[in-house]
Amino acid sequence: MTAPSRLSLNSATTKRWSLREAVDGCVRAGIPAIGPWRDRVEEAGLAQAAAMIRSAGLEVSSLCRGGFLTSADEEGQAEALADNRRAVLEAETLGTRDLYLVVGGLPKGEKDIVTARARVADRLGDLVPFARDHGVRLLLEPLHPMYAADRALVSTLGQALDIAAPFDPAEVSIAVDTFHVWWDPELKAQIARAGRENRLASYQVCDFNLPIAADALLSRGMMGDGVIDFPTITSWVRDAGYEGYIEVEIFNQEIWDADGDKILAVMKERFEELVLPYA
Repeated sequence: MTAPSRLSLNSATTKRWSLREAVDGCVRAGIPAIGPWRDRVEEAGLAQAAAMIRSAGLEVSSLCRGGFLTSADEEGQAEALADNRRAVLEAETLGTRDLYLVVGGLPKGEKDIVTARARVADRLGDLVPFARDHGVRLLLEPLHPMYAADRALVSTLGQALDIAAPFDPAEVSIAVDTFHVWWDPELKAQIARAGRENRLASYQVCDFNLPIAADALLSRGMMGDGVIDFPTITSWVRDAGYEGYIEVEIFNQEIWDADGDKILAVMKERFEELVLPYA
């Protein structure tokens, strides 16, 4: 994949846009790929979403998201697996190999994070054969530790790689999202490990803004607006052998409220300045 073709818009960045608007925006901006969220695909209709993306000439870099695999009761586990199997079929129909998984936090009333984390590996064992049969790779995405209780009790690349280890890299790999992992003192070593183990499957970029928003989820920012060293982290990802799409995924109310085409223009400019030269 040549350098100019590596940018992908994650649809969360343009939250107010429908999938059709996001696809059209990518075409206008010359962005070659899109990483849709499942809610936008559902709104458009799965078959229609796949057709509109193909007809626009865009690639699908990934699908966000499945996961939430930590439930302790049988009913919750069955519901989670059913939803993840639907997500696998959606990824297959959209033509992407990669399905992001946010593994889930502590079940209500539970404080045993070690046991809850172990359930993730168990549920992956249930899900992997189905995903394999449909040509879909499951991507474990570590989230910042502030989300361990409610969204993802996998917080580091090292934890994600340990969970992925029993599975073939074609079945379970990992994703690097700068917002979530920039702080990790082991980040360089774990990115290198992911490369050696052939599990470095996706790279998402956005900044970590200060002050942290009242809803911490909305502290993601445009590259260059926060504290993350994109040239350094991107070079580590490059040196680990990653050559795929680089998604920009931003949750930020000011960005959501702004004109979408202007946001894509700024996104391209910052990508070309802070990320692309080091990729």
